[in-house]
Amino acid sequence: MPPPWTVRVHNPIWWNDAVQLVKTALAAVIAWVIAERILGLPQPFLAPWAALLVVHATVYRTFSRGLKQVAATVIAVLLAAGIGELMGLSTWSVATLLVVGLVVGTVPWFGAEATTIAATGLIVLTTGFQNDSLLVSRLLDTGIGIAVGLLINLLVWPPLRRRSAVVGLDRIDDGIGVLLQDMSEGLRVDCTPDDVAEWIDRSRDLDGYVDHAWALVRQAQESARWNPRRSAAQVRDPKQWRGLLERMEQAVAEIRSMARTLGGQHAHREIWGASFAEPWIEMLGEAGRATSDADSAAIAAVRTRLEAFTEDLRSTERSSEWPINGALIINLRNIIDAMGEVAAANPIGQPPLPLQPGSA
Repeated sequence: MPPPWTVRVHNPIWWNDAVQLVKTALAAVIAWVIAERILGLPQPFLAPWAALLVVHATVYRTFSRGLKQVAATVIAVLLAAGIGELMGLSTWSVATLLVVGLVVGTVPWFGAEATTIAATGLIVLTTGFQNDSLLVSRLLDTGIGIAVGLLINLLVWPPLRRRSAVVGLDRIDDGIGVLLQDMSEGLRVDCTPDDVAEWIDRSRDLDGYVDHAWALVRQAQESARWNPRRSAAQVRDPKQWRGLLERMEQAVAEIRSMARTLGGQHAHREIWGASFAEPWIEMLGEAGRATSDADSAAIAAVRTRLEAFTEDLRSTERSSEWPINGALIINLRNIIDAMGEVAAANPIGQPPLPLQPGSA
């Protein structure tokens, strides 16, 4: 088993988080240096604070959140100055500021900046609102932090979340392949209701992976907006990823349908007969192995074998279990068709990780 640090080094999600952490810290430090060392502002703490808040997972979100933060900060400074002039610094003025700030923050446009007006206004009110130059300094501090955060996120390795999306996609087809193999192994012996319940639960887990992958694809698509990297054009409209996710969604649904059918047929070998059970279970396992290996040729071979098997069944006398047999055949066929397309697309192209051979 490889040591944990090597696993992390090869994990693209970890790399995305690590790079973003370094960029966020860098933006905050640069904002502080500009505000405190270069411009000599009297209380420059708002500059790194604004930079910390504005560096986000995508360039587009950094710009959109930066605009909202600028608006929230201006409103907060004006609100603190107005309430301070009318009521001075007291418990009632603090309470009034917080209530008004939170109410204004509920405007849907502010989104995640809902509490920024109240928080910034509280800082301005309690640290000095009577000096006009100090209020201007507050706005300048915040502007410096936002500008630095925007530039750092735009110019220093602009985030493009395609690696994370690819990892999310790969996780699903691997899980589907393993589950199909486990179902095949379980059906070779004594399949119990607990086994069927476990398979259904694992299919629900795969649904969760699919939902997470959809979120990663949407984030990757957003990360390509306003992103100056040339490779961003490939991610702005990820039709291939959406198509693969739709096929994997179908495969997971077919697996759950298959498991529920099997749940009503506990003594499958006695009821189905060896002529159906043995070849069908074997093809189920082969489909799982081919899916795990992303071997489109092997999946196509299982599909051909399943068609021949179906033709043989049509030429024989139909048993009373033919509806069950037909349902299981259709489920397996649909899974094979869906995962064949997924296997044909593997490996999904992505750039190498940083500090690795061929990295860009």
